Amino acid sequence: MALKVLVTGGGGYIGRHVVKSLLDMGHSVTALDFVTKDIDPRAAVASIDVFKEHEGLFARLGSPDVMIHMAWKDGFSHNSQAHLKYLSAHYDFVMSMAAQGLKQVLVMGSMHEVGYFEGEINEDTPTNPRSLYGVAKDALRRALTLSLADTGTVLQWVRAYYILGDDERNASVFTKLIAAEKEGKTTFPFTTGTNQYDFIDIQTLAHMIASTASQTEVTGVINCCSGKPQALKDVVEAFIEKNGFKIRLEYGAFADRPYDSPIVYGNAEKIQQILKEAR
Repeated sequence: MALKVLVTGGGGYIGRHVVKSLLDMGHSVTALDFVTKDIDPRAAVASIDVFKEHEGLFARLGSPDVMIHMAWKDGFSHNSQAHLKYLSAHYDFVMSMAAQGLKQVLVMGSMHEVGYFEGEINEDTPTNPRSLYGVAKDALRRALTLSLADTGTVLQWVRAYYILGDDERNASVFTKLIAAEKEGKTTFPFTTGTNQYDFIDIQTLAHMIASTASQTEVTGVINCCSGKPQALKDVVEAFIEKNGFKIRLEYGAFADRPYDSPIVYGNAEKIQQILKEAR
C-alpha cells in the first residue's frame, strides 16, 4: 500500500538514499531539509525549522501516514555540544507531531547508544553510551518509548552500525582513504585492523529503513545490520582493491584504541523478518 511519508533530514548522508528507496517502492515522499540539491526530484521538498514551528505542522506537511525522523546536527562529530543542546527540541517535535495526528514514527538511532560492548547487540542489550552523541540518542529513545506508549502512535527505533558507500560524504576511514589517494600518497597509517564490526552498504541500509517504515507489525528497537562481523582490515583492503587504489595500508602505525571493541555486531532477526514479509 502506498503511504505518505515525511523524511526529516531527507537531504542528508543517509536520508537522501532513504527518500529514493521509498519512492522506488511507490510511496509519496516529502523530504524535509535545508540542503535540498541532492534530493530525488520525484519527492516533494520542504524547508521548515521544525524545532521552532510546531503549530499546524502536521497538516502543513501533508498529514503523513509515517514520519522518518533522521535530521540530526553534527552526526559525525560524536562529542559536539549540539547533541545535548537540541535533545529536548527533537523530543518536543516528535511529540507535537504525534499529538497532531501522526500514527507512526521511525527515528534514526545508533549503535553508539550501547557504548562499549563485545559480541552481539540485540534489542535488550543494556546501554551505556560513551559519547555525547550516544547519550543524546539513548535519552531520546527512552523518553519517546515512555511518552508514546499509550498514545496510539507506533514507535520504531532503527539502529545503524558501520556504514559503507557514498564514501566521500560519511567522514569515515574510507573518506580519508579516498582523500589520501587523490593526494597521491603511497601509504595510509592504520591500526592493526583486527577489530571486527558489522558493516552495511548505505543502499542496503536505506532499503531496510524504507521497508521498516512500510509496516507496523515489527516495532521498538530494530537493528538495521548484516548480523555478520568482519575484520576492519579485510573490508578496507577490499575497498582499496575494488577502487583500484595504489595506496597501501601501514599496519600498526596507530595503536588500537582501548575503547574500540574487538568484536561487535547486531542481531538481525527483526530486520530479516521485515524484509522477508516485504517480498
